[in-house]
Amino acid sequence: MDLVADAEALADEVLFPAALATDAADAVPSGNLDALASLGLYGIFAPPEVGGLGADFPSMARTVEAIAGGCLTTALVWIQHFGLLGSVLGGPDHLRDAWLPDICRGDRRGGIAFGGLLPGTPVLTATPVDDDGWRLDGFAPWVSGWTRIDVLHVAARGAAGDTVVNLAIDAVEQPGLSITRQRLAALDASVTVRAGFDGLVVPAERLLGTTPYDPEASLGASLRLNGSLALGVARRCCALLGGSPFDDELAERRAAIDAADADEMAAERARTSELAFRAAGALVVHAGSRAVRSDDHAQRLLREAMFLLVFGSRPMIKDELAPLLRRR
Repeated sequence: MDLVADAEALADEVLFPAALATDAADAVPSGNLDALASLGLYGIFAPPEVGGLGADFPSMARTVEAIAGGCLTTALVWIQHFGLLGSVLGGPDHLRDAWLPDICRGDRRGGIAFGGLLPGTPVLTATPVDDDGWRLDGFAPWVSGWTRIDVLHVAARGAAGDTVVNLAIDAVEQPGLSITRQRLAALDASVTVRAGFDGLVVPAERLLGTTPYDPEASLGASLRLNGSLALGVARRCCALLGGSPFDDELAERRAAIDAADADEMAAERARTSELAFRAAGALVVHAGSRAVRSDDHAQRLLREAMFLLVFGSRPMIKDELAPLLRRR
């Protein structure tokens, strides 16, 4: 199996031809996600012995780029699953044994509610309760894939604020969990919601683990993979432009973000998002007046590039991106 080649074929032959319909849909079609599952992509980095593909990080990054270039909405919902996959891989034996095969097959799909990772005063907290469980209070502002996910990986701040409590809950509205849909100018079919927690009690057996709270901890692999989303949008714009002057820059940006260390990653993330925005703008100009039609890919890609200017952002990315856009 050639993972990247198979992902590129799926993006070109299935996801991209349907991307305008997906963009206009109320929710990403389940068939898009089923197609990813059929390639084993829900278990992309899990070891083969537990049902995964065992992909190395470079192959994983190129696969995310390929899927994003086919349909960013589908890619966004899919990559939310990685949080659950990683946490169960490193989590307690009883969840690993019971859930991991289904998670790798995509039969049990995950989303993330990471309000507890936001810097500053905690907006989502987990408090121990007497009967050996956890009480969740607060909110997670952005939870994508609602109605298309089965389990929500919740990262909440511990009572003292210096720990992160990771819990797995059923992704259904229930007493103590309210859902409000966020209507988006781009990727609206991702069914992104605000999750409000009001005394939701989670049993102890759903604890994935606890870690020290570090506001910089997410600057590694997740930022690199989010950069692949921007590279995918830029790559699709280059393909539609044909003989694009951005081709060389795309290769340079990919090489640079691949080589970036933790201190350089924010700047490289900013540069990939800025490239996607410029490439999409060039595609709109190339397409001309038809680019403003809702059935033209140029306007969709420009809105997706706008989304990527703020998706998964951090203050240090914004600090790099704002002057970069002004200079351009």
